[in-house]
Amino acid sequence: MTKIADLHAKWMEKPTYKAEYDALEEEFALMAALLKARTQAHLTQEQVAERMATSQATIARLESGKIKPSTRTLERYAQATGTRLQISFVPV
Repeated sequence: MTKIADLHAKWMEKPTYKAEYDALEEEFALMAALLKARTQAHLTQEQVAERMATSQATIARLESGKIKPSTRTLERYAQATGTRLQISFVPV
């Protein structure tokens, strides 16, 4: 059976795949940051949802990258996880 990691490594050799994958880097970073904030706060998705007055399904979509959150939503998520939202611009 082929492992996903092996397929990914093989596909990364293709310029078109690599370009598309790299274009998603910011989204992956946001999803990872959300998950890190929640896990470091020792909270479940349900607990974060309760603190934000929303549903667990909404938190799941947020953390999966299926929706693009507003700054206000990210601020509410930060507050719910006991963190502070920080946005920065970096040179390309």
